[in-house]
Amino acid sequence: MQIKAFLGVVVLAALVPGLAAAAEIKVLSSNATKTLLEDIGPMFERASGHKVTLGFGTSQQIVKRMLGGEPADLAVVSPEAIGELTKQGKLVPGFQVEVARSLIGIAVRRGAPRPEIGTPDALRKTLLAAKSVTFSDPSTGATSGVHTARMFERLGIAAEMKPKYVLGDGNSTGPIVARGDAEMAIQQISALKPYDGVDVVGPLPDELQYLTILSAGIGAGGKSPDVVKALVTFFSTPEAIAVIKAKGLEPGKR
Repeated sequence: MQIKAFLGVVVLAALVPGLAAAAEIKVLSSNATKTLLEDIGPMFERASGHKVTLGFGTSQQIVKRMLGGEPADLAVVSPEAIGELTKQGKLVPGFQVEVARSLIGIAVRRGAPRPEIGTPDALRKTLLAAKSVTFSDPSTGATSGVHTARMFERLGIAAEMKPKYVLGDGNSTGPIVARGDAEMAIQQISALKPYDGVDVVGPLPDELQYLTILSAGIGAGGKSPDVVKALVTFFSTPEAIAVIKAKGLEPGKR
């Protein structure tokens, strides 16, 4: 659906009682879609006249915040988090839409030599040769951090890697490498790509990859569910899909 066509949908929606006035919807999202939503949010605002406010964290942090009482009209998190929030009555049952898919990758400081990471053996050698590695602290619940720690175990290098840890908070690995405080970062490519001070080397080898699916769920008790659904639909427009790909993500399967 082109933006012009989408505008037509929004105009029609505005004729529905309760939707005529501009709405303000709050989105809580995984860090993996932070830069995506920072672009998509304003695009939707311009197309619809509605206001979008954004908040970010790891999927588990979003779960804790919502279970702690923080309201959200839309949550964009992992399917597991969607399930937990739905179970606890924070999201509308029966609504779960894939927004994007994200691969985990490796980044180094801008201009640094690009290490070999194309195979599990090459990655193992690169990691053992590295002086320091940053990734999201697994205790934050960050998917990439949990997977990275397990990957070290799978490669048989967990003990060797532990002294090299420079743990991030879920969205800080790029800046840590850009500052020179760690030699390389391991995180979702979409969370690494925005930083000017780093170069994304590439994704983890297929055998060690973890696909992160980001899904949308509608907040229970929200005042403007139709506007929220329109935002979810907006993610499937060609213009939005172009942004999704530019941010190092793949469009979700619907």
